[in-house]
Amino acid sequence: MSRIGRKPVQVPAGVQVAVEGNTIRIKGPKGELSRELHQDMSVKLEGNEVIVVRPSDENFHRALHGLTRTLVQNMVEGVTRGFSKNLELVGVGYRAAKSGNKLVLTVGYSHPVEMVPPPGIEVEVPNPTSVVVKGSNKELVGQFAAEIREVRPPEPYLGKGIKYAGEHIRRKVGKTGKK
Repeated sequence: MSRIGRKPVQVPAGVQVAVEGNTIRIKGPKGELSRELHQDMSVKLEGNEVIVVRPSDENFHRALHGLTRTLVQNMVEGVTRGFSKNLELVGVGYRAAKSGNKLVLTVGYSHPVEMVPPPGIEVEVPNPTSVVVKGSNKELVGQFAAEIREVRPPEPYLGKGIKYAGEHIRRKVGKTGKK
């Protein structure tokens, strides 16, 4: 059996879980999430635990077992604590600002890049060289952070660009002059 799949998901106080067929809805203090799970997996709510059961020991079902349990765990964690990704802007003149609900990035193009976060995602700019993406849906937080990074990915020679906080950029040696 899958080590991850067989562990029950603990539902903390203040979180409501509803299972309707293969759709699971989780409501908590940070919002409400809903997801349609694979039809082969069965999800049961027993007390304050969510248990995922697989129908057979086929490789496909074994893989789905751990995945389904992790998806449910991420939903529970998202509605209780939420998720966040931190990005840093590295480069002379590179800066971020917030205009209404839009994120405005000035990263060396001839025009500022404006990005509108999807519903349920909140963007903060604590200082002009850092951006924090927050939300209850882990996939949406990661996707929007990746879209911000894609505007100007870090380059290997000077390290300029938008990178995740703590991300290590492998640097290359530049040209040497002729003598």
